[in-house]
Amino acid sequence: MTDRVRLTDHARGGGCACKIPPGELEAMVAGLGPATGTVDLLVGLENGDDAAVVRLDERTGLVTTADFFTPVVDDAYDWGRIAAANALSDIYAMGGTPLVALNLLCWPRETLPLELAREVLRGGQDVARGAGCHLAGGHSVDDDGPKYGLAVTGVVRPEELITLDAGRAGLPLSLTKPLGVGVLNTRHKATGEVFAEAVASMAALNRDAARAAVAAGIRCGTDVTGFGLLGHASKLARASRLTVALDPARVPYLAGAREAVGDGYVSGGTRRNLDWVTPWTDFGSTGEADRLLLADAQTSGGLLVAGEVPGGTVIGELLPRGEHLVVAR
Repeated sequence: MTDRVRLTDHARGGGCACKIPPGELEAMVAGLGPATGTVDLLVGLENGDDAAVVRLDERTGLVTTADFFTPVVDDAYDWGRIAAANALSDIYAMGGTPLVALNLLCWPRETLPLELAREVLRGGQDVARGAGCHLAGGHSVDDDGPKYGLAVTGVVRPEELITLDAGRAGLPLSLTKPLGVGVLNTRHKATGEVFAEAVASMAALNRDAARAAVAAGIRCGTDVTGFGLLGHASKLARASRLTVALDPARVPYLAGAREAVGDGYVSGGTRRNLDWVTPWTDFGSTGEADRLLLADAQTSGGLLVAGEVPGGTVIGELLPRGEHLVVAR
């Protein structure tokens, strides 16, 4: 029975494409500051960084995040792996190391077999184990549709924090995973076709890229997820008060991504991303297909960092603030 279930049939959206659109999210949280705490808050709501950070002492910051989403693939074990890698990525994107995580599971227990839920949890457990992160319990609710992710806590040295607002003009911008999982996942949901390269990319940890970035002295960056490359680059540009210049010809893509766009497999989340960044983006001669790919809603994407890292691809640079926040030329 479990072999015949298509999890993506039980999700209105898939993966990080089901996020609330960035413009709506910013309006919703505007003016909501963090609750007053008893320790020094190093990173909060100000710029939309990937995780919150508080200082424990002069050498240690505590990094905490939560991330969960609807099924992005039909294989329950793979979905668990992808969701766990995506949640852990928020810690890596801040330059930190994950220590302990809790499962977050919503499950329609009268609609989907509990054996599938176990496979989801097993996938998350295996990825957490590979990250050297304890996965100790969590919380579950009976819900109309399946959702899964993790709440993760890690540590970071305050002087090694990677944040959105630490960019400097003249630095190159590097991307550590190819784009295209959004359109391939949309095709998978519509046709059932499996894209093994996309699954492998989404399930891969950003641990090594993060360690390389910290070792290289990189202090500005983020991960590329539901808001697409353009959306996350825009947030970086605004936080650092710089212009992001991207070269679409340098951006790496997964096999089949261009074909998926050409065949119309573009999610609503991707189109909303493009609509959001268009008012302040100079696309020059960049065509519609490339614009959609640059805005493609990624799930468990790579890191976008201000600097060069082994295995990453330089796709642009940071420039002094000009007329546009994001330039694709």
